[in-house]
Amino acid sequence: MEIVLILVVVLALVATLAGVGVSRRRRRGLDLEPLPTRPVPTRPKEAPRPPVEAPEAQEAPPEVVEAPPEVVEAPPEPQVEVEPQVEVEPQVEVEPQVEVEPEPAAVRPRFRDRLGKARTLFAGYVSSMLSRTAIDDETWEELEEALIRADVGVGLTASLLYEVRTKVKAEGVTTSEGLLEIVKQDLKQHLSEGDRSLKLHDGGPAVWLFVGVNGVGKTTTIGKLGLREAAAGRKVVMAAGDTFRAAAAEQLGMWAERVGADLVRGAEGGDPGSVVFDAVERAAARKADLVLADTAGRLHTKVNLMEELKKVRRIAERPPANLTEVLLVIDATTGQNGLVQAREFAEAVDVTGVVLTKLDGTAKGGIALAIACEMGLPIKLVGLGEKAEDLIEFDPDEFVDALFA
Repeated sequence: MEIVLILVVVLALVATLAGVGVSRRRRRGLDLEPLPTRPVPTRPKEAPRPPVEAPEAQEAPPEVVEAPPEVVEAPPEPQVEVEPQVEVEPQVEVEPQVEVEPEPAAVRPRFRDRLGKARTLFAGYVSSMLSRTAIDDETWEELEEALIRADVGVGLTASLLYEVRTKVKAEGVTTSEGLLEIVKQDLKQHLSEGDRSLKLHDGGPAVWLFVGVNGVGKTTTIGKLGLREAAAGRKVVMAAGDTFRAAAAEQLGMWAERVGADLVRGAEGGDPGSVVFDAVERAAARKADLVLADTAGRLHTKVNLMEELKKVRRIAERPPANLTEVLLVIDATTGQNGLVQAREFAEAVDVTGVVLTKLDGTAKGGIALAIACEMGLPIKLVGLGEKAEDLIEFDPDEFVDALFA
C-alpha cells in the first residue's frame, strides 16, 4: 500500500514538471509533442448554436493631417551703410524782440504855464491900468495894491514905486503901456542880482548843504537835484543828515536808489555832523563829484538847533570836503514868513542861495522879489510841479513876463 502511494506522488511530480516545461516551450513558440495521457471521458456533443452577428463597426472618419506650413526664406536684407551721426546743437528759442519806444525827452516847464494863480492876481490890475489912456493916481494905487497882494511886502513895494515914478518922470512916459514896461524892467533888474549858478569843485567832492524848516521840501529837492546831476554824468553821494525824522532817511533812500547814488545814513537821533563827515569820506574814497547833504528841519526861533546847524556847516568845510553851496529851501506858499526864515538862516550858516518850492501853487509869487531885494540872496532854483524835471533854474525875465502876461 505504501508503495502505491509513493508511485502516485512520483507521478504527480512528474506531471507537474512536464506542465512547467510545456508552458516554457509555448512561451518560446516551440511546438511540443503532446505527452501521452490517459483517455479522458468525453461528453456528448451538443448541437451547434447559430452564430451571433457582431455589430458592424462604424468606419472612423479619415484623419486629416495638416501639412506643416512651408517656410519661405526671406531674401536677405540689403546692408544699409550707416552714416556717422552729426551732433546737432540744441535750438535755442529766440524771443521776439519787442521794440521799446524811447521815452520822450523831458520838456522844461514854462513859467507862463505854471504861474497861473499869480498871473490871475495881476491880470485884473493890469487890465484896469491898460484901460486908461493916461497915468493918474488910480493907476498908481492899483499898481501898489497888486504888488502888496502878491506878497512883495509893504516896505519893498513903496521902494519899488519910488524908483518907477522917478524913471517915468525922467523918461517922460505918459501911457499905461509905458508904465508897465518900466515896472517889468525894474523887477527883472532886481531879480537878476547875484550869482544864480551852482558851484562845483575840481579838487575833490563838492558839498551842497540844504537847510530849512520842516515841510518845505528839502528831501524832495535833494532827490530831484541828484537825479539831474547824475544825468549830467556826475557821481553823487547823498547824506541823510536829518536823523530826527526816520521818514526823511527812508525817503532819501528811495531817491538814492532811483538816482543810483550812494546813501550814507546814521542811527535815528544820532549826530548829523558825523553823517555828513562819513558821506564826505566815502565821496573822497570813491572819487565822487558831489555830496548832497540833508539836515533836520529846524525852527528859526530855536537857538540850540541853529547852533547845531552851525556845527554841521563847520564839519562840511573840513578837508577833503569843499563846501560850495548852502541852499535855503523855502515854501513859496508861506509868503512873508519865508522872508523871516531867510534872515535867521542866513545869519546862522551863511546861505549862498535860495530854492523856492511850490511856486506853481501860490498867488504869492512876490516873495521871490522880497528875498532877492531885501536879503540880496539869489534865487537859484524853483519848483514848478511834482515831477523831477519840474525843478528848474530860476529865470528872472521869464518869471516877470509870466506875471504880466
